[in-house]
Amino acid sequence: MSHSIRFLATAALVGLASGAAAQNTVTLGVGPQSAPAYFGSDETEVGATGSFSVQELNFGPLRSGGSEGGTANGFGYGGSFRYIGERTAADYDELAGLNDLDQVIELGGSVSYAIEMAEVFAQVRFGVVGHSSLVADLGGNLIARPNDQLTLKVGPRLFFGDDDYANRYFGVTAQEAVANAAAGGTLTAYDAQGGLLSRGIEASAAYAFNPDWGVTATVRYDEYTGDAENSPIVVQGSDTATTASLVVTRRISF
Repeated sequence: MSHSIRFLATAALVGLASGAAAQNTVTLGVGPQSAPAYFGSDETEVGATGSFSVQELNFGPLRSGGSEGGTANGFGYGGSFRYIGERTAADYDELAGLNDLDQVIELGGSVSYAIEMAEVFAQVRFGVVGHSSLVADLGGNLIARPNDQLTLKVGPRLFFGDDDYANRYFGVTAQEAVANAAAGGTLTAYDAQGGLLSRGIEASAAYAFNPDWGVTATVRYDEYTGDAENSPIVVQGSDTATTASLVVTRRISF
């Protein structure tokens, strides 16, 4: 399984609300995604992706979101989840000799601040399966709503990872470099350090067919930075990554 076949979901950044109806509202989504085969690859693969968001949450004294299921203005909070597929060296000639990487699950939380036409957010996650690294996303969106059914968003994205994460996906050990050279590869030993690993921009268009069903198209473009950009894996592949997805969504209240 490559990195393009992955499920990426982040709980929607929901704001505190008073007097919300005593119900919970979530939105689930699934659809195709086009993405690089692995971090730094110049090959594109098509796989599946998904989404999960929380519009309204009522748990004891904790109330968030709005009774209409939309994101409330002001400060908010949420959860963050990411799945990264395994990287198998045998699937890519240029990675011959590198250790295989298991699939990963990251869990964490998020905070945000939203107004009618814009939002900013920060997400922090920790690897609970596959790695024990700390990563973070920072971003923001300008928001336009041409009508009641269509929501457009566009904004910058920054991705940070610690040393363990950077070395896992962008580093090459001396033993791996020797094995890669023996297989005819060009990878050299490289110790990647953490920090800002990519920067980019994301745009999305969400269309609601009715209160329960909708579709969301998303395109994201990233450039690798720091030690990720200088990684021999990225140098021999691509220092940019473009991801596109089309997800059908279903809103559920309970």
